[in-house]
Amino acid sequence: MSNSHIKKYKFTFERLIIFKMAFSKNSFGVFVLQIMVLALLSLHAEGQGLKVGFYEKSCPQAEKIVSTVMSDVMAVAPSLSGPLLRMHFHDCFIRGCDGSVLLDFPTRQSEKFSPPNLSLRGFNIIDKVKLALEKACPGVVSCADIVALVARDVTVATKGPYWEVETGRRDGKVSLFADPINRVTGLPPPFANITLLKQSFAMRGLNTKDLVVLSGGHTIGMSHCSSFENRLYNFTGKGDTDPSMDQNYIARLKLKCKPRDQTTLAELDPGSFLTFDDSYFRLVTKRRGLLESDAALLNDPETRAYLIQSISHGSTFFKDFGVSMVKMGRIGVLTGSQGEVRKVCTKTN
Repeated sequence: MSNSHIKKYKFTFERLIIFKMAFSKNSFGVFVLQIMVLALLSLHAEGQGLKVGFYEKSCPQAEKIVSTVMSDVMAVAPSLSGPLLRMHFHDCFIRGCDGSVLLDFPTRQSEKFSPPNLSLRGFNIIDKVKLALEKACPGVVSCADIVALVARDVTVATKGPYWEVETGRRDGKVSLFADPINRVTGLPPPFANITLLKQSFAMRGLNTKDLVVLSGGHTIGMSHCSSFENRLYNFTGKGDTDPSMDQNYIARLKLKCKPRDQTTLAELDPGSFLTFDDSYFRLVTKRRGLLESDAALLNDPETRAYLIQSISHGSTFFKDFGVSMVKMGRIGVLTGSQGEVRKVCTKTN
């Protein structure tokens, strides 16, 4: 995508947000807005300039180097698999897959320090991979591509699917604290309902199938109790529990998570949170999805049907996950002469 397209996208998107506010009480206006957003972002999410093997000539050992480093890391710190997979999602959903989530600012006003990203871990692992690549091929491999490759490699390391990662992303120079918490364009929160989730994914050129497939990434990793505490203790403000959650599961979670607990972690997929499999879908169908956004997948015919399919013998989850990850990895990418290739992932050149 050319620089003129990028400028046009940013300007038009800002105008669309204004239009949304104006049409908020008009259902037809909202429908028209959604069509405009989808049309605009489908152009923005094409991933032009990306290809498998982008570094074949400039750094032929790039993917091997990433794989080697990650094999060593996973051998000693397998619990980082979930956070490192989630990092790619958090990066792509804000400003596109440009490595903006990695930037440190002295003022702590970058994405990394925004509330939804405070639970991310493994930034030092990205730095470790970057250091190894800089020794072999100085100034060649972008941090945005490292995040994408690492996400694939931790999935494989936890017995998940392998997919060919398109590379060629450039690193962005902008990272804003406010972006992840923007009510319209920010990261979908853990309490998001199915309508909000579908809108958030659609705005980025991802469909309902992508939503349920990528949610399956919750098969690895953990979540802070504070992300679902209200479901256990005060769902409607009356000291009640979430009626959509299995009551026996609630009782078990209460043993681990006490009110106002800000530090304790709970497994998103109890019993196999270090193994990439389809058990997350089984839990959700049994009303044992940990987050409200997990439980929300039961409230849409398409996502619910996929949940049921994925616990049958005809599951296509592994194949679908790779396809959706490639698709997500194309969101808002910078390529060609856009952006830069950072020498250090935490700061611009």
